[in-house]
Amino acid sequence: MKLQLDAPISREWTFRPRIGSETLSALVALYLVLILNATFWSKVHNYLGAYPVMVFALYAAIFTLFVALMLLFSAKYLTKPAFIFFILSAAVASWFTDTFGVYIDRDMIRNAVETTPAEAGHLITRGFVLHMLLYGLVPVLLILWVRIVHKPILQKLLYNTVLFVCCLGVFGATGYTYSRIVVATIRQHRDVVRTLNPVTPIIETTKYFLQASAEANIVVQPLGEDAKVASPVGGTHKPRVAIIVAGETARAANFSLGGYKRVTNPELASQDIVYFPNATSCGTATGTSLPCMFSNLTRRGYTHSKARENETLLDVLAHAGIDVEWWDNNTGSKGIADRVRYVDMANSTDPRFCAEGECQDGLFLDKLDKWLDGINKDSVLVLHQLGSHGPSYYRRYPDEFRRFTPDCRTSELGNCHDEEIVNAYDNSILYTDHVLATIITKLKARSDHLATGMIYVSDHGESLGENGLYLHGTPYVLAPTVQTHVPLLVWTDPGFAASMWLDKACLASTAAEPRSHDNLFHSVLSMMNVTTSVYDHNLDLFAECKSGKTSFVADGK
Repeated sequence: MKLQLDAPISREWTFRPRIGSETLSALVALYLVLILNATFWSKVHNYLGAYPVMVFALYAAIFTLFVALMLLFSAKYLTKPAFIFFILSAAVASWFTDTFGVYIDRDMIRNAVETTPAEAGHLITRGFVLHMLLYGLVPVLLILWVRIVHKPILQKLLYNTVLFVCCLGVFGATGYTYSRIVVATIRQHRDVVRTLNPVTPIIETTKYFLQASAEANIVVQPLGEDAKVASPVGGTHKPRVAIIVAGETARAANFSLGGYKRVTNPELASQDIVYFPNATSCGTATGTSLPCMFSNLTRRGYTHSKARENETLLDVLAHAGIDVEWWDNNTGSKGIADRVRYVDMANSTDPRFCAEGECQDGLFLDKLDKWLDGINKDSVLVLHQLGSHGPSYYRRYPDEFRRFTPDCRTSELGNCHDEEIVNAYDNSILYTDHVLATIITKLKARSDHLATGMIYVSDHGESLGENGLYLHGTPYVLAPTVQTHVPLLVWTDPGFAASMWLDKACLASTAAEPRSHDNLFHSVLSMMNVTTSVYDHNLDLFAECKSGKTSFVADGK
């Protein structure tokens, strides 16, 4: 028996559906509008549910707007890449918007660009991967599979132009018909437009990269070069040491020092601190709040570019001859510490504190004794915490601080009850309490030869499921109080208080007054007795409680 080798032994599958470019444009638009805009339509129904005809018209208007957008990219060799880009962008954005309630704006894009691999890894969860496979990869594979049929160039141009104009006509007519209600709704609920996907994320991403490009050649301008240290009073000539703890994601609502029902600050409560219960942040994300609070700009005057253009609080302290260091256990100093000694602790591999690319803040305590023992002149140390950064709150504290249980033990917050999420978060606050109290104890132990003080303030707060919101980064104008109300506290030993003319009883009596990140720059200068033309006593936490304030502010405002 002979085999006939010249006969075909396999058959190649060559079937690929053919579809017109205009039809595919409409299908992609429909997919984006109906499948990847759940949050947007949820808000529309919530705010406009009393006008069902208008809601239906809005569906038609948004659909025709998206069809018009797709038609702009319906050109040979451009169609598939463009549609794939829109779908993948929308799939990514919809996960974070629908799951956590976050808004993809320019600050959020900055946070994503500046994050660490370990921090990003907590967000790339199994749920995210499954979401991308189902809502991103499947439609992308379908687009790659089909053959797109394009009309001859002149016919296509005419046909697409007519469709484009008709789509915009429907959108414009709907907008005109319901303009009064739509405008009023947008003014009252700005979050509606901010969740339109992928339009808003693409626009905000473009804004970020345009801003980054414009800032690439910024030359930092000097600030406070006239700074000098005034002679301390009270008979002390000991070196003066201030530790600034830049907290991370700690919200005042969960500090028992401010009245929270759980005891989350047992150790600090036993220390002689002054707690400011009504402090607010400059932003709702680290990329905004951190550079803002170390600049001499107020929240209302702050922009990212302005902060980049000028030196910071640390530079002014250095100009005055004070030793300045920044220790980081987070995503960096955001340019604040570019001109002082910077120690990156986030890359430590010490197994006592670190695992899977991240370290708990106890790492600071392990290094602090050696630093304090080497002090021989006025010094300021900044500790940038990892604090309570989510969604992996359970990684922010060691097992001995699992006081509130059951605590959420995963980054997949959707797999935990809100009570478990709060338990994990409160444990992280409990650990921050321990870290801060231990710092104070170490400073107290050296009061015989150092005058010491500490100031702590968190960069922003956190949402833990209230009104369906999680994490942080909500645009300030829309942000809930829990994201902008932050803990702020000060501790000084008697020698440090005396050296800066401070009446601590007076300070405690005024602590309930409104405070903010605007105060940090000028208050630290005040703590270190630095006189300079860029100091503003109106923004100094301590100004009204300094017995010698007149002589101190002579060179300030």
